[in-house]
Amino acid sequence: MGLGASAQCQVGRSDILVAGIRKIKYKILYSNSRAFSGLMSTGVREQENMRFLNPKTDFAFKKIFGSRQSKDILISFINAMLRFSPEHEIINLTIIDPYQAPQIKGMKDTCLDVKARSKDGREIIIEMQVLNVAGFEKRILYNAAKSYSNQLDEGDDYPKLNPVIALTITDFIMFDEPKIISKFCLTEKDDFFPCLNSDLELVFVELPKFDKTEEQLADITDKWLYFLKHARSLDIVPHTLKVEKPISKAFKIANKANLTREELDDQERREMFIQDQRGAIAKADEQGFKRGLLEAISLGLELKFGRECLQLYDRISRMDSVEQLEKINEAIRTASSCKEIENLILR
Repeated sequence: MGLGASAQCQVGRSDILVAGIRKIKYKILYSNSRAFSGLMSTGVREQENMRFLNPKTDFAFKKIFGSRQSKDILISFINAMLRFSPEHEIINLTIIDPYQAPQIKGMKDTCLDVKARSKDGREIIIEMQVLNVAGFEKRILYNAAKSYSNQLDEGDDYPKLNPVIALTITDFIMFDEPKIISKFCLTEKDDFFPCLNSDLELVFVELPKFDKTEEQLADITDKWLYFLKHARSLDIVPHTLKVEKPISKAFKIANKANLTREELDDQERREMFIQDQRGAIAKADEQGFKRGLLEAISLGLELKFGRECLQLYDRISRMDSVEQLEKINEAIRTASSCKEIENLILR
């Protein structure tokens, strides 16, 4: 049976309405698809362009591990480095003197380490040491002893004293042994049995000894060491580290995009200071080595050839090349005359 004009008109309107709805749906889906694609590409770009602080600088280390929001990060890090037995693991702590962003341009921290107190009273000092400066080892011991003695007020009894652990991460080699984490406490000198009281413990973590790749990371200790050593050179958070919530949060704090201009300036100044200090130490080492070489050359010339050969020393002492001085020092051992040394100088 055929449709009337009115019915046909209604069908026509219905078809138009359905087509219009479909067109709107397609537009919405297309728009959402483009928006989602844009978000995804933006996310990829952001990940590709991420830049992280160098955790080995005092500023970055204290911001990452010593900020008010860093409690879970610090708990994970301490447990990973100290490797407590399950019953002694830290489950809660208080960060003493938490990090605060610099308020004055050029202001330096007076306290360069992170201090924490566990729920059971143990005090833990964590410090990142980049430069192997004179007196460093004595300062570590002094700070630990100071933290131990400062627990008592006048009139307090000694039983109130709680253990102190000084955890120091170094960016240089300290010991010849291959182990990365070394722990020291009071023991008997000859037979090495533990002291009646082990309230002072020094723990050193030597970063240069850690050489695992991302694929070789076996546990949370490895992952934290990898973070400390490589975060600055990464532009994305590796998946093996991202799955660890405290480390993922540490990357978020270390992301330069989340820093103020003052914090970025402060970080840059500290990195420049470290580079300057390393350069000064290297130069001092080279100058000391050069002085030692010149003394050896002077002594060698006099002992082997007598004083008539010492006139060459004035010319040798004005030479800048350590490599050339080494060649002259070696030649003195085998040369049969001053003329051979002179010829070497003239080359």
